[in-house]
Amino acid sequence: MNKHFQILIIGGGSGGIMTAANLLQKNKDLKIGIVEPAEFHYYQAAWTLVGANAFDFDKSRKPMADVMPQGVDWIKDYATSFKSEENKITTKNSGDLSYDFLVVSPGLIMAPELIEGLPEALEKGIAVSNYVDPKKTWNAIKNFKGGNAVFTQPTTPIKCGGAPQKIAYLAADYFRKTKLASKTNLILAMPGSVIFGVPEIRKTLEEVIARYDIKFKPSYAPVKIDCENKTIRFKHTAPLENQCVINTDPSIGEKDWGDSFIEIPFDLLHIAPPQTAPKFMLESDLMNEAGWMDVDINTLQHKKYKNIFGIGDVAALPTAKTGAAIRKQVPVVVGNIQYLMQHDRLGDKIYDGYSSCPLVTGYGKMVLAEFNYKNEFTPDPKLKQMLVFNSDKEHWRLWMLKKHILPNLYWNKMLKGKEV
Repeated sequence: MNKHFQILIIGGGSGGIMTAANLLQKNKDLKIGIVEPAEFHYYQAAWTLVGANAFDFDKSRKPMADVMPQGVDWIKDYATSFKSEENKITTKNSGDLSYDFLVVSPGLIMAPELIEGLPEALEKGIAVSNYVDPKKTWNAIKNFKGGNAVFTQPTTPIKCGGAPQKIAYLAADYFRKTKLASKTNLILAMPGSVIFGVPEIRKTLEEVIARYDIKFKPSYAPVKIDCENKTIRFKHTAPLENQCVINTDPSIGEKDWGDSFIEIPFDLLHIAPPQTAPKFMLESDLMNEAGWMDVDINTLQHKKYKNIFGIGDVAALPTAKTGAAIRKQVPVVVGNIQYLMQHDRLGDKIYDGYSSCPLVTGYGKMVLAEFNYKNEFTPDPKLKQMLVFNSDKEHWRLWMLKKHILPNLYWNKMLKGKEV
């Protein structure tokens, strides 16, 4: 097995595969290695639809061998630590691997233990999560008979920050179709103060919330799940001056437990688990104090090691952690590595924080949030070719984009290094 690579990549997710494929598109003679232990590659963006029985789970995954770019050395192993001063990484079974350039894209890991009672709740099926098993989410929604349906997310950054609310809208639509809406309190409890950071998108989502009669609870951070009593406890995250009086809602059995804690009983609970960088990343000197890879937010180059780049969810970037963001990050990293190889300095490739969140608001409806670091709404001009002129409004064509076009683009274009 090769032990030295011109470019070594950690992670066979979207960031790693797309980077390798894009590099090889430009220079097929590059010696590239990808460290990735997994047997399967998942298109996780489809799991929101899987959780609402609108997409086949099996179509969201392919064997890793099928997506690994031709010409890449696949090191089927775990990265365990870094020797960045020596331009090496260590692996679980393959020893040290050295590199000229390193691209780090290991993604995130689920950390349910950061919320008391959550591991047990997920294991017993008392709570469900599209992030863990979207098929169980659908079973919970399908078998729901009425009562409190609580949808929430943690205070940590998560993959696709809009996903926890998307499944709430789909569930609300399903409960309407099955005549359960009148028997249901659908509660959307979020740690943030607003439903979405981009003003144009926020306005539409507030209308969606009103249409479904969703009880929106901003500044609610989940801290504990009581499996035996089926209750979830939240800490109020609003500024102290707004915590003096918490107006509990007796219609859903909400209770104030003092010290800014609120408890809500549930009959259905969907939750995004807390998420963190992998342990071998957290133990390295590549991270910032908050536990994310310390890269320049525009060049994606590590702030200390100039031949190391970070891409995707693990990077300390103030934008949403999505596959769409990775799609825009890959050309920047590829261009900068190429320029460094040729000129020993960075070129002019810049990432502006672009991310995209396809916000499904019901069966057959979607809003497409595209934005940058400044939370400016930046819709893709190509949408006009689909006859979508206001992507901040619900549209059936956007649903078709989400359900049919994007999966095809992902498997057949993006993962093969082609510009989309």
